[in-house]
Amino acid sequence: MNFDSDVPGFVIGDSSPPRAGGQNKPIWTSDGKGLIQVYAREGKANLALFDVPVAQDADPGKTEVHDLTSGDQAVMSFRASPDVSKLIYVVSTPTSINDLFVLDRDTPRATPTQLTHINDELFSKLNLTEPEEIWYDSFDGKHIEAWVQKPPNFDPHKKYPLILNIHGGPHVAYGHIFMHEFQWMAAKGYVVLYPNPRGSTSYGQEFGNIIQYHYPGDDFKDLMAGVDEVIKRGYIDDKKLGVTGGSGGGLLTNWVVGQTNRFAAAVAQRDIASWEDWWYSDDFLLFQPTWFKGPPFEDPQEYRARSPINYVKNVTTPMMFVVGESDYRTPAGAGGEEMFRALKFRKIPTVMVRFPNESHELSRSGQPRHRVERLQHIVGWFDHWLMGAPKPEYEVAPQEESSAKKGGMPAK
Repeated sequence: MNFDSDVPGFVIGDSSPPRAGGQNKPIWTSDGKGLIQVYAREGKANLALFDVPVAQDADPGKTEVHDLTSGDQAVMSFRASPDVSKLIYVVSTPTSINDLFVLDRDTPRATPTQLTHINDELFSKLNLTEPEEIWYDSFDGKHIEAWVQKPPNFDPHKKYPLILNIHGGPHVAYGHIFMHEFQWMAAKGYVVLYPNPRGSTSYGQEFGNIIQYHYPGDDFKDLMAGVDEVIKRGYIDDKKLGVTGGSGGGLLTNWVVGQTNRFAAAVAQRDIASWEDWWYSDDFLLFQPTWFKGPPFEDPQEYRARSPINYVKNVTTPMMFVVGESDYRTPAGAGGEEMFRALKFRKIPTVMVRFPNESHELSRSGQPRHRVERLQHIVGWFDHWLMGAPKPEYEVAPQEESSAKKGGMPAK
């Protein structure tokens, strides 16, 4: 069987139910000869029928896969009628959120029927933009897929600030799915680049596993190649570059600013600064055999070599850290708090935003008011450092310096 895609398929978005409900379960066909499940390929997630060899001596290599749905979309969840003749499923695209569709499997070449149009009235009043899918070659020839979300009424002759938005995981994927965060950033005047660097799912096993024992590393180069690709198109102001990401994307945000000074602002969310400290405090020791060959007390140097805190002396980028006080997946003490303290000591502009009672799922299933506030802070930080917008709440150091010049307390 020549099938090198991810089952069950998962494309990351921010407008789906909390993930505690679990993943889709495969459904047997009524004759017991096939399984129906979602698979992901190149940022798309669609339903397929997988033939199951039934004879004892059957060759599993001859198993066939038949697409049941197709297109630039993500099937979020699905169920079947008792006889599995009909499938009902939820679809998300970059410009639509979670509508119901039904597919009649008994009708040859049937076209799915859309059952709901939940947000049509709302979306008719909004100026949503369709992201542009791009591909580019990285430093070693790896072919990288990414999307560019542009502001409404985009003018290619103008110069726009760019936000590089890095996904976590690292073994997940961005794709053809609704991302409120990207639409909102674009509506605020930013071009948003969101790539799937090596390590991402939906591009085959070799592409996903190549970062084993090398994370972070060459994935950083993939991200920078994407930034270069968009800049050479002529509509980006290369003096107004921002970078953000959450979880593994927060780790990579910290890594990026320790490796290059080309970004004018950064926001690291639910991040990791020290792999060693994270090993001792997180709830997820399953990561170790995937990313490290042993625990930190056996090879501390390997953990430190790939820890962003080890390069904090190189950081000149103004940084915001967004953390949840009930986040046990990436505890703040092994991430944002370490970076924040080090940058404060070095007098690099930095702030920390701490959300009470919020877990690692803040951006996806946190309290609505906190999700809104999170976005306001992230874009507010970029507005301040990329757009020059006054933000007194972020300007503690300049105010202290001003007081010192007037004969007040010494600047800290």
